[in-house]
This record gives sequence, structure tokens and C-alpha cells, in this order.
Amino acid sequence: MNVYPDLSGVGGRSTLIPIVGALLTIVLIVSVLMLVVSAIIWAIASSNGNPGVATKGKVGVFVALGAAVLAGAGVAWMNFLLNLGDTL
Repeated sequence: MNVYPDLSGVGGRSTLIPIVGALLTIVLIVSVLMLVVSAIIWAIASSNGNPGVATKGKVGVFVALGAAVLAGAGVAWMNFLLNLGDTL
């Protein structure tokens, strides 16, 4: 017996899929840009001996990396869960 969600039961599904894809793309682009800017700020502040700004740059790098990982892995995690549901 296979258990699988009814993905066609959501109203406006044909409109929702491109919107979610576009939002994931925007999140990935912004997080990569934030990663680059934060890394540059971290490097410049560290070389100039400004530990406060260097710490903020380091936090920005980790936050951007976390956002990129979560946005990128969200689709893979959902596909994994959908395939796991078939085997239970």
C-alpha cells in the first residue's frame, strides 16, 4: 500500500510553483551576494585591526551560508521525505 500526498489538491498550484521557484532563486542570489560582501568586510576589518567590524563580517558570512544551505537543501529534503513516505 503506497501512501502519497495529493499534490493536485492545492488550489492555484500552477501559479504557486513558479512563485516558490522564483523566491528560492532570489534567496539564493541574495545570500551569495551577502556572503561575498560579508567576506570582503571581514577580510578588510581583520587586516586593519578592527575586531568589532570583523566579528560582524564573520557573523554575516555564517548567516549567509546558513541561508544558502537552508534554501538549497529545502527542495532536496522535501523530495527525500516524499520518497520516504512511500516506503513506510
